[in-house]
Amino acid sequence: MQTTQSEQLYRQALQYFPGGVNSPVRAFKSVSGTPIFMERGNGCRVWDADDNEYIDFCCSWGPLILGHNHPRVRSRIIEAVEKGTSFGTPVKYELELAQLILDNHRFVEKLRFVSSGTEAVMSAVRLARGYTGKSKVIKFEGCYHGHVDHLLVKAGSGLVTFGVSSSAGVPEAFAQETIVLPLHDTQALAQAFETHKNQIAAVIIEPIPANNGLLLQDRSFLECIRLKCYQNNALLIFDEVISGFRVGFEGAAGYYQIEPDIITFGKIIGGGMPVGAYGASKEIMRFVAPDGPVYQAGTLSGNPVAMAAGAAQLTECLLPGFYQSLEHKTRQFVNHINQHCSQRGYEVTLFSVASIFWIAFTHNTAVHAADEIDAGKMNYFKRLHRLLLENGVYMGPSGYEVGFISQAHTEQDLQTAQSVFCRCFDTVFQE
Repeated sequence: MQTTQSEQLYRQALQYFPGGVNSPVRAFKSVSGTPIFMERGNGCRVWDADDNEYIDFCCSWGPLILGHNHPRVRSRIIEAVEKGTSFGTPVKYELELAQLILDNHRFVEKLRFVSSGTEAVMSAVRLARGYTGKSKVIKFEGCYHGHVDHLLVKAGSGLVTFGVSSSAGVPEAFAQETIVLPLHDTQALAQAFETHKNQIAAVIIEPIPANNGLLLQDRSFLECIRLKCYQNNALLIFDEVISGFRVGFEGAAGYYQIEPDIITFGKIIGGGMPVGAYGASKEIMRFVAPDGPVYQAGTLSGNPVAMAAGAAQLTECLLPGFYQSLEHKTRQFVNHINQHCSQRGYEVTLFSVASIFWIAFTHNTAVHAADEIDAGKMNYFKRLHRLLLENGVYMGPSGYEVGFISQAHTEQDLQTAQSVFCRCFDTVFQE
């Protein structure tokens, strides 16, 4: 595998950026080698600066559900760019994308476009606090909600604990407003509401946690959260930056048939362009400025290029059988690899939901919480990642990250990739 150009670019990048990257997840700290610099993508494939070709299961961390360089998305982007890249005013593309979402998503009546998933979450939490008049927020260990100060926290000892900052630069006073609970623990949830009665503005959760492994929750746990929020006049926020429009057009809310009070979106609704959004009922959204007292603004919110790209992509997602086809391909792909590993007794299981999958080095049939992940087994992923690269398959450079299958992955592409996975697992477990 030739990496000369990527290594040269990385040495240059180290002079410009902290760690040589503009997002920590792009660094290859937990795997071998230096970051791979990509040059172009088409369909389910990407090519790096050394012209190595890969079948891509990162898909820009999820948003490229149609694959790279989709012709309809590209056409709409070009159409928008030819008219101007930004105006700082309302544009018609905002209306087109909003109508697509609101006409086909039962759990949102109004929304506000922003420029990232982090911004969407930050705004949603502020809205929940403004609407309820309360300040504390419950989050769950193993769920990531962007680099918002008061949500960059981890659990301390005990079932119910105030957050302790897990990033320098976050005042402990901010973290003290966040209560961190273990996932899949209804007792801890009940205790938190009892201990902090009338203080909790919202509970925020990734209903399909996919930032620290794929920690699939039982529907009953999500229903319990919904009920506790109702009983305590707190709002339920579903962070669907990853799951939204990925597991179905209505995301996890539709998948589980559970109605949250506020939903945050990102990634997919921009067709590969920077974008985010948060939405709720008309009653809650009337608190957002200029209608209400909760201020939120953004010069590039509703950017015409991002809106046009998102409208093109979501139009494709609404085609009959779109999500069923993706899920079928993903299930076949995962099942084949699992069968291979099971027959050979390898301690590895691929978990999946819709078109998302995760490689877990365990024989367990489910992994519900972060503390069920054996960090020591990540050495397996380190070896696997290097072998996959050398055999033309690209995954995100962390064993805690999930993989994505797009519409552009054909049956032949997936058969090729699953053969590579199986050969690489053979090597990993024979070393």
